[in-house]
Amino acid sequence: MKDHCVLVTSTHDLASTTMIRYLVSNAEFASEGKRRGADGESYRSLRHKNIQLHVISGNLLTLENINDLYPLADVFIFLSKHRSDSSIPTLTCHFTGNFSADNSYGGNPRQIAISYPSLQKAYLKAITAARQNVSKYEVIIEATHHGPTSLNKPVLFVELGSSEKQWADENTAAVICDTLLHILENGFERCEKVGIALGGTHYPRKFNKLLLESNFGLAAVASKHNLKAIDDAMLNQMIEKSIEKVTHIVLDSKGLGSEKDRILKIVEKTPLELYRV
Repeated sequence: MKDHCVLVTSTHDLASTTMIRYLVSNAEFASEGKRRGADGESYRSLRHKNIQLHVISGNLLTLENINDLYPLADVFIFLSKHRSDSSIPTLTCHFTGNFSADNSYGGNPRQIAISYPSLQKAYLKAITAARQNVSKYEVIIEATHHGPTSLNKPVLFVELGSSEKQWADENTAAVICDTLLHILENGFERCEKVGIALGGTHYPRKFNKLLLESNFGLAAVASKHNLKAIDDAMLNQMIEKSIEKVTHIVLDSKGLGSEKDRILKIVEKTPLELYRV
């Protein structure tokens, strides 16, 4: 049985718009017409097999009520732009959430969204394999950040970056969409082990390598700059908000910074196995 997936997009986002255009033109999505949500905002809905395409005109990061529109959805995948000052061509994916009280980029303070480790791992492996078609792009996961955070089903952001030139890149948008559709239509392997990850940078290369080269999947990832916000309650939220059972805590031992001793004391109180990279 395949997951019922909703691809969430916005015409306010150039990369998202480029992907919308490809999906509508090439993936046989049938329009179900314009609709209006409970908040009065209008949206378009299209369908292709087990996949729904949701098109809005607003901000993807603050879309906290979409599960009301699709109560049968198993997962929400947001197709979005990725922005960075470096403007390096980059394909990223990540789960969402705010570890601290700062929710400047949507979501609720100190709340993380539900994760789907096997789906992220499957997409990362598939888009890495397809990289020969987009060889100028770096492929990397990001640590958990921004909203939305309160949906009742898993949330994964799939992003095209990192500047306007890439957001309008139709060839790369096509590779992203084809890769996603393939794994959603054909299914994907489930992870043998699932960890929550602590430490490292916002672009955690050690955790990225772990996903590509082992049987691990990862749920929430807290980078070094968010470790001050990790306490018992937040660690438990990271563990509980995965639809797949978390079996390990994965530590970037050299990437814990000044919080290392405090973090080690917290994680050692859990029954989960520690795995160091």
